[in-house]
Amino acid sequence: MLLRMNTSVTLAASSQLSIVYRSTNHIIPDPRNARRHPRRQIEQLKTSINALGFTNPILVDPGGNIIAGQGRLQAAKALGLAEIPTITLSGLSETQKRALRLADNKIALNAGWHIEILQQELGELATINLDIDPTLTGDRRN
Repeated sequence: MLLRMNTSVTLAASSQLSIVYRSTNHIIPDPRNARRHPRRQIEQLKTSINALGFTNPILVDPGGNIIAGQGRLQAAKALGLAEIPTITLSGLSETQKRALRLADNKIALNAGWHIEILQQELGELATINLDIDPTLTGDRRN
C-alpha cells in the first residue's frame, strides 16, 4: 500500500516545540495502535525511567491523543507517575497523525547496528561498577 501525503505541515516561527507535563489520566491511548508492548518491554521502560528519568516525552495532539509513546505511558502508569512530559503536535491532519504513529515505530526497526561498536559499548558497560541496572540498555545477556 502506497500512502502519499501531498500536503506539508507548515509550522509558524512561534510554534516551537515545548514540553508540557500532563496528567497521565488526561493522555488518551490510540485504540488503533499497531505496536504491541509486552510486559518485558514495559518492565525495561520502567527500569529506564527509574534510573535515568523520563527522557523521551510522549507526542500528543491538541486533544491529548497519543501520536507516539504508548509504551512509555503504560510504564509511567505502572510506576504510579501522576504527570509525564508531553509535546503537543498541532497542525497535523488525521492522516498525518496516523502515518506518524506508524513511522515513529517502524522507521527505528529499519536501523541496524555496528556490531563491533555495540559489543565494545556493552562490554565496557559490563565492566564498570554501575549504580544502575545494566539491562536498561535492552541487552538481554545480563
